[in-house]
This record gives sequence, C-alpha cells and structure tokens, in this order.
Amino acid sequence: MNVESFVTKYNTDFCNLPAAFKAHDKAGNSLTFAQGIDAAVQLIVKVQQGGNKIMLVGNGGSAGITSHLAIDFWKNAGVKATAFNDSSLLTCISNDYSYEEVFAKPIETFADAGDILIAISSSGNSANIIKSVEAAYSKGCSVITLSGFSEENKLGSKGDVNFFVPSYSYGFVEVLHTYIIHCMLDAKLYCHNNIDIFNKNQPI
Repeated sequence: MNVESFVTKYNTDFCNLPAAFKAHDKAGNSLTFAQGIDAAVQLIVKVQQGGNKIMLVGNGGSAGITSHLAIDFWKNAGVKATAFNDSSLLTCISNDYSYEEVFAKPIETFADAGDILIAISSSGNSANIIKSVEAAYSKGCSVITLSGFSEENKLGSKGDVNFFVPSYSYGFVEVLHTYIIHCMLDAKLYCHNNIDIFNKNQPI
C-alpha cells in the first residue's frame, strides 16, 4: 500500500469511529454516546456546585490528555481539576510503593467525597489505573472511564459512566479519548454556561 492509499484508509477508518463509540453505566446498561456525555456532564456540574474537583489519571499519551484537559476544566469551565503527573510524585511513589499504586496513593490522600476521577487507559488493563478507580471509590468519588482495544477490558465496566473506543490503534484511541473529554467540557460550557464554544474564538 502506498502512502496516499494509507492516508485514505486512515481517514476513513478514523471518521467511522465516533459512530461506533459505546457507553454504559455501572450497572451495565447501554447508553447512546449522547446519553453518556449527558450523564458525565451532570456529574461535572454537581462537582462544581459542591466545590469539589475532577482528578484525571493516565499513562504515557493518556497522561498528556489528563494534563491538557485538567487545565481546560479549571481555566475554561471554572471546575477545579488536577492530574497527578508531577515527575517527583511519579518516581517517589513508584520507588517507595510500586508503580501500580502511583495514582492510588495520591488519590487516597487528596480525594474528597464527591470528587470525580476520570480514568483513561487505551488498553483498559493498566493495573495502576484499575487501582486508582478502587481508591477513588473508597474515598466516595464518582468515576468516569475511557478505554479502547478489547471491549472485554478490565476498566471499561468499572465507572459510573464508561466510554469505549472500538479500535486497537493507539493513535485513534488516544485522539478520540481527547475528543470525548472535550465533548464533556464543551457540552457543559454550551448547555450550562451559555458559552458559544463554536464561535467564541472568532475575531470580533
């Protein structure tokens, strides 16, 4: 396959994925993507109203997503949000405990009842992400998960709201996880804050 043919296939496969997103609640009930976003937005609005916060965790490319969206949530939506990506934190907890606990330990310390954890894993099987979910529930938090690869992954059934991208491509899954969380943020801004996210950056 030459590069032009590859790009055509790449674009086609990518553009078909949003229609194939899957979402469900903690009880396993299927949700449309719009229903899943609505459920996530309701949790985010409740967090803001209660003065609580969003915590985001992920490894590698997913860690980049957490840093990006944590800033967008507090800067653009006024919702307190943080990502546990400080290099000293990561190396200290990994060294003193284990990498599996690298997010669970800070969640045990900093989470308050009523917070939200957004847990991201492309494979849905990262042990440290699974442990972060367990820690969040132990502190009385709600959980939103984003996963990909196999629909049978471990993370995809653990959240109050779960989103699944049916692809084994890291690039597709990571980009579309960013898209999904941006959709939550933008839906909150557009529907609850009356901010026209489609046009607000146009020059006056």
